[in-house]
Amino acid sequence: MDKDQMPEKINPMQIIATHKNTDFDALASLIAASILYPGSTPVLPKIVNPNIKAFLSIHKDMFEIPFVDEIDLEMVNQLVVVDINRWDRLEGLAALRRKEPLKVILWDHHPGKGNIQADWECREVIGANITLMLRQLKEQKKILSPMQATLFLIGLYEDTGSLMFRSSTAEDAYAAGYLLDHKADLGIVRNFLRPAYGEKQKKILFKMLQSAKRRKIKGCSISFNRQNLTGHVNNLSVVVRMYMEILNVDAAFGIFSTLERKKCFVIGRSNIEEINIGSIMHAMGGGGHPGAGATVIDSVTTEAVEEWLCEFIAGNQQSSVQVSDLMSFPVFTISPAVSMREAASLLREKGCTGVPVVDNDKLVGILSRRDFKKIGKTSQLKAPVKAFMSTRVVTISPGSSPMKVARMMVEHDIGRLPVIEDGKIIGII
Repeated sequence: MDKDQMPEKINPMQIIATHKNTDFDALASLIAASILYPGSTPVLPKIVNPNIKAFLSIHKDMFEIPFVDEIDLEMVNQLVVVDINRWDRLEGLAALRRKEPLKVILWDHHPGKGNIQADWECREVIGANITLMLRQLKEQKKILSPMQATLFLIGLYEDTGSLMFRSSTAEDAYAAGYLLDHKADLGIVRNFLRPAYGEKQKKILFKMLQSAKRRKIKGCSISFNRQNLTGHVNNLSVVVRMYMEILNVDAAFGIFSTLERKKCFVIGRSNIEEINIGSIMHAMGGGGHPGAGATVIDSVTTEAVEEWLCEFIAGNQQSSVQVSDLMSFPVFTISPAVSMREAASLLREKGCTGVPVVDNDKLVGILSRRDFKKIGKTSQLKAPVKAFMSTRVVTISPGSSPMKVARMMVEHDIGRLPVIEDGKIIGII
């Protein structure tokens, strides 16, 4: 990376964003970017990890960061993205995806190229994203406060498992030493990285161990464990890590379902290169690193998720799990005659980013938030959906495999797939 190639300093129209479920590496990268691009505004998604909430509540005077919904996106003409390279992991920024002109700068350390097309990028597989950014901070001789150095070290240690994850590199270790030289406080680091392991976590781990089973897939020892949760439980990743270590398997997956929210949380951990958790979770709509990752799937059984995971690990093109096992139904649809104003209200009410448009039981289009960018004046909100919807709809049959779903979503850069049988929509992925 040549410093002469660094993008120009930002202006007040530039924001810095990171992924939802923000962790310490992402938060550290937000602050590092605000130093590299003076005058920029870091923004947080509404969904951040509990330990991030705790950290910001204690240090809010030092790190006062607005949420993304407090930003007027119409005024934004430059975007810096840190610690992620996919649009679907950026909460509340869909309107910027098709905005012209928009200058995009990207900093990311994850393997695999995402779908964010940047004007300038620094992408390199390394233990922590903050390590990449520290490289530039050091080169530009930026001065760090002790608290900034402490936050950066928390982010570095969290993403590298205190330099014990397989993804850790020598540069991560050198970066940790640099931050200690700048008076990073190990006491604060320890307080925020100490895993919360209480009665709830103990009970879940005990239940997992009681039902533990091992499977051999492509010569690897793997354990899948399905559990139903009552209420919210923090730090399930700690439970899965302990479960893997106690069983002494190469990889472990915790598949947690919640009846209240009708969601399935999948957490994976791996000790070997042959099983790349980040790649598997990416294909299932989540993210992560070679040794750790997670995803959330709506309206699906834990049994189907386990088989889906097995197929990904085995690399089977012909899966026993089909789209019909994974799709959500019944499907919320709208008529092409509905006004754009009413459609916008329905999307907000349902919490959807897109909806199939159906006329006389026939799928005729898809309306997504990006279609609202076609509206040039307020009076057009009275126009029917059919005037703005996308008519080139990619669909899939209920008998297709999850592997095909993943390929199609990546190939067509889409976030939903209507499931069609006998010409009618019967579900959606």
